[in-house]
Amino acid sequence: MHGLVPPLADCFNPRPETGPGALDAQPPGQLLVLSTPPGPAVDWPGGTGKTQLAVHLAQTWCRDRADALLIWVSASSRAAVLASYVRAFAERTGMVPAGDAETVAARFLTWLAETGRPWLVALDDVSDPAHLDGLWPAGPAGQVLVTAAAEATVPAARNPVQFPVGAFSSHEALTYLMGRLSADPDQRLGAVDLVQDLGGDPLALFQASAAIASSGLTCRDYRELFARQQDQLAEVSGTPPAAKLVTWMLSVERADQLAPGGAAQSCLALAVLLGGHGIPEAVFAAPAAGEFIAGTAASAPGDARGPQGALRSLQRTGLLTIDPAGGGARVVRVHPVVQAVVRTAMPGELRDQAARAAAGALLQAWPDDAEQPLLAEALRSCVTSLEQTAGDVLWAGGSHQVLLRAGQSLDSARLSGPAVAHWQSVALASERALGPAHPDTLLATGQLAGATLAAGLGAEAVALYQQALDTRLKVLGPDHPGTLAARADLGAALLTAGQPFEAVAALEAVLAAAGPGAEATDLSTLAIQDTLAIQDTLAIQDTLATAYLAAGRNPDAIRLAARTLAEREKGQGPDHPDTMGTRGSLARAYLTAGQVKDAIRHGRQAYDSAQRVLGPEDPGTLAALGALADAYHSARRLKDAIPLYEQVLRDRERIQGPDHPDTLGARGQLASAYHSAGRMASALELYERSRADCRRVLGPGHPDTLAAQANLAHAYYAMGRQAEATKLLQDTLADCERLLPVGDPLTDAVADSLDAVSRG
Repeated sequence: MHGLVPPLADCFNPRPETGPGALDAQPPGQLLVLSTPPGPAVDWPGGTGKTQLAVHLAQTWCRDRADALLIWVSASSRAAVLASYVRAFAERTGMVPAGDAETVAARFLTWLAETGRPWLVALDDVSDPAHLDGLWPAGPAGQVLVTAAAEATVPAARNPVQFPVGAFSSHEALTYLMGRLSADPDQRLGAVDLVQDLGGDPLALFQASAAIASSGLTCRDYRELFARQQDQLAEVSGTPPAAKLVTWMLSVERADQLAPGGAAQSCLALAVLLGGHGIPEAVFAAPAAGEFIAGTAASAPGDARGPQGALRSLQRTGLLTIDPAGGGARVVRVHPVVQAVVRTAMPGELRDQAARAAAGALLQAWPDDAEQPLLAEALRSCVTSLEQTAGDVLWAGGSHQVLLRAGQSLDSARLSGPAVAHWQSVALASERALGPAHPDTLLATGQLAGATLAAGLGAEAVALYQQALDTRLKVLGPDHPGTLAARADLGAALLTAGQPFEAVAALEAVLAAAGPGAEATDLSTLAIQDTLAIQDTLAIQDTLATAYLAAGRNPDAIRLAARTLAEREKGQGPDHPDTMGTRGSLARAYLTAGQVKDAIRHGRQAYDSAQRVLGPEDPGTLAALGALADAYHSARRLKDAIPLYEQVLRDRERIQGPDHPDTLGARGQLASAYHSAGRMASALELYERSRADCRRVLGPGHPDTLAAQANLAHAYYAMGRQAEATKLLQDTLADCERLLPVGDPLTDAVADSLDAVSRG
């Protein structure tokens, strides 16, 4: 089971009369949607128990299948869906996923489509079909269960079976109410009539039964309060109010009695701004929340006016639920209907105060430890809700730092697509609220550029980095450390985007402005946020050496990498990770220049250091071993290269799994070494497997897949299978021209190979 599955409510009713029946009745691969039926315009839609019913259906389906896989996904945003898929992939494979979230999610969906293991993906609260573009699970062994506010939420192309979840039947409602009031049977007096008054509305029944159970009232007493409140509301609005609106107001009154002094309403205001998809209870324990709810940052555990007392009063009256989550953490959930009602009724001044308190509490509750993905995901969801309901207030009150923290969390989780969208929104809002030269605007623009580059949008990222540089030039001048750092960022982006000559010019300008012998701190970025990366001369020299190499300036690359290595060894020591990285870069520079003896010497030193410092199973050690094998391969020392390639492949398969991108690369490298050694039968077997694995894991249009196809064609040609080689190269060239940017080196290489094979 993957994901935080909400627990079934106390006295849950499985709805034998109004439910869709067991999932077993649905055909394999069917998409079942539990939606809200259309209702009167005066009603508050929802609150019919779709999520609870989905939990019951999913758990029942899994109970009869010992090897079943359940993936529960909070689908309120694309970031949440991607994070759930990445987490499920990591738990299934037992390894840290490589690549951004979109890439890992695609691999996970491919596995779902091909596995014979029964699986069920529950997509809870799908509100926007765009969140699931390219992320709908499918496969013959699986089922997909969706909860959505409206039928139109799920695209018709998915051929969903829609099942509107409405009110309880009279029998279901009475059974539920009697179960909820089992502690004091006398309170059941008048239950039949109360069920009728509430129209079998599940949320209204939940709130009414909670209010009754927390007081000395009977159902008959509650009916009188209900009727009086209903008449008052009807007199004001001119129309009969929805049952859940009346029960909500009665529950608020009861919560105020349990937590006097306004603590309950303040706590509820805070909760509804943070959303209902699992607010970590730690947020309410933060000093900012305590000061807003109780007027003080700390309160005694049993104080009814403190945050914990207020939460308990709201739980006892049915206005929110508190349930355990993974790792012993507890989360607070507020039903969307309650959120909508409270937000509508909340005075503007209270909303603004609650929004600022919520932002402060989120920042205080956010852990520094990046190894808490579930907590980070929940906090990001809270920030999204807060931004949607009170975004302008955050900027006016200076509480927007929580938006910056959420963006950093998206970056850390490699949620590149959502990160780009988030930083775009933050950068625009910051420029509008604070001005283009404000430090936070500069920070947001830089983060947007970095997220865009991580998303593979090289040209767009370069334009954004150039924009950031232009702003700093105008505001700070050409020699300010912040301007130099922005120019260094631009140089690195140009290199990544395949513009090495432009990258060289930018990076040389930075080093020239820094002057000889500049210390690391000379190029530190503006001290506007400690989240900005620190640029230093050695790191820029490393990047420039790589740019020289990409630009074909091999002697300059070797000279600069050697100088940087000497400086790192002197200042950081030979076993520092940065030193090992620079040594590896120097080895690659020697290899590219054809100086294989020097490449082997430095490659061996880099591997020995990595093995000693990082350990034999560290990814950095495996990368160093692969680089050493490449050096032996280039030197035609195949007897030395092949055992190393074989060791790398064995270790990667064991440690990272057979489908990890690094493992796929290692398999292709070993195939190439076998090819060079004339071991064509072994080479062909690996080439064919490499192509099949790349198509399955990465997709048919991925550049690595296209390269694997070209390598296989070369093997066919070497074995005299010219017709097969020609056909495969023709297909690969067509794919390259269709899928890759104009002028891509792989396209040119495949075209040259096809020309050579055709003439041969």
